[in-house]
Amino acid sequence: MTFANLRRKARQQGQGMTEYIIIVALIAVSAIGVYAMFGQTIRNQTAGLAQEMAGKNSASKQAIKQAGSAADDASSKANQGKGLNNYNVGNDTGKNN
Repeated sequence: MTFANLRRKARQQGQGMTEYIIIVALIAVSAIGVYAMFGQTIRNQTAGLAQEMAGKNSASKQAIKQAGSAADDASSKANQGKGLNNYNVGNDTGKNN
């Protein structure tokens, strides 16, 4: 292989790595968004499943009910009109509530 071929191959590998990093970043940002919207629902469902597996029945039903109400709340917040000036208002981030 000549030096020019080695340089071209190195640039192509660098381009592939850059594309991979961009895709991973997009997946991470979307996962953060989903968790921000449904985080409370996911935590309550996980708590309900863990308590069911431990053999506790009454508390797990409460956690599952809380998960349902959190899902309803997230759905109603998702249906509200949002713009760039108020996209975060009302979400469970602890700010702008």
